[in-house]
Amino acid sequence: MTILYLLIPLSLILLGLAVWAFFWAVKNDQFDDLEGPAHRILFDEDENDFSPEQRRQRQQAKRSETAARETPDDQEPRS
Repeated sequence: MTILYLLIPLSLILLGLAVWAFFWAVKNDQFDDLEGPAHRILFDEDENDFSPEQRRQRQQAKRSETAARETPDDQEPRS
């Protein structure tokens, strides 16, 4: 019976540590996306895997590539 005086505070301390670890993980976005990395392996450069900022950057890069291709060169063709 006297062991309960040790085990009850010890279990409360462990419970407090577990609750602290859970809230730390939530605060640091550890539970943000659990399935994304597993699916990302299967698809090579799928647009849905990128963040909105990365999508905008890729779209701007594609637009600049097409604009560079469409602008005519100032040089005359050689015969």
